[in-house]
Amino acid sequence: MIEPLITLISAGMLLTGGAFAVIGGIGVVRFPDIYTRLHAGGVTDTIVPLLIVGGLVLQSGWHQLSFKLLLILLFLLFTTPTASHATARAAMAAGIEPVTRDRRRASGESSSNT
Repeated sequence: MIEPLITLISAGMLLTGGAFAVIGGIGVVRFPDIYTRLHAGGVTDTIVPLLIVGGLVLQSGWHQLSFKLLLILLFLLFTTPTASHATARAAMAAGIEPVTRDRRRASGESSSNT
């Protein structure tokens, strides 16, 4: 009775994680500067592993594999925000400024989103 429910929840988590990964990838490609791209990538780098590893843990049951998956998730939850932060600091140190509405208008780009 509970097995089909666990399979359904797991499939939902895996599909939602995959959808967020695709949306985050589109954001990384579409956004104008490194800071907004880091935001798109950083947010999805946190939520996608939670959903996908959570779905995989539900599929595998409570075995040694689940423990290994949770260790991988813990590693990802510590390293991905740290990498995003380090990349943003390096961009700031290099003098890269964020794209703003005023800077976009000054450079002659169209601002159809405003």
